[in-house]
Amino acid sequence: MTLAAEFPADRLPDDRAQAIRDRLRDAIIERRLTPGAKLSEAEVGTLFDVSRTIARSALQMLTFEGLVRTERNRGAFVANPSPEEARQVFASRRLIEPGIATTACETIDAFRIDEFRAQLDREALHIAARGPDARRAEIKASGDFHLLLAIVAGNQILLRFMEELVARSSLVIALYGRSGASACGHSEHREIVDALEARDVTKTTVLIVKHIDHIEEDLELEARPTQTLREIFSNS
Repeated sequence: MTLAAEFPADRLPDDRAQAIRDRLRDAIIERRLTPGAKLSEAEVGTLFDVSRTIARSALQMLTFEGLVRTERNRGAFVANPSPEEARQVFASRRLIEPGIATTACETIDAFRIDEFRAQLDREALHIAARGPDARRAEIKASGDFHLLLAIVAGNQILLRFMEELVARSSLVIALYGRSGASACGHSEHREIVDALEARDVTKTTVLIVKHIDHIEEDLELEARPTQTLREIFSNS
């Protein structure tokens, strides 16, 4: 199936714009679209066989979410967060996710635990695999773990916040991650699920905060001193 075939003309314009937004957002989360990448209305419209008006609407949705920036007379680009913006993303997660985890502990049941275990199994498969496709799938699965936590909590407003924060985190990790691997540790996810299953609110929230700390610690957010060409190549 072609991309255009996924967005038939008989769908309402708002639905088509939302569907395109979802596809572009997934590409950003999976880091197939990297920070600073150009997103031309004309190219998006041609790719998905929609009008520039619908393409513009999809890009405006992403701009509202902070995943795309629009520059006058230049167009739209995947957002390129500064170190300070990166810190704010993780500060926001430390404020929001413990509350989500607390509610999840109160509402968790055997069915949801099974969902989490299945999510962990998917993560493990992607980690064991090789190649760029597996790597992108691992990144997506890692973010989905945190979204599942918000789904279990049952608060749609917080879920929307988490969708934005997970996507922004992916941008930040793409820019500033030291290891090049998914910083969202699989073993830490498993510990969080164990604490959820035990309905241990204190342990779950402590693990969530430590987990977010570890993600941020894998980032290189300190500004590097500016060097001249002579300084850069003096030891070459």
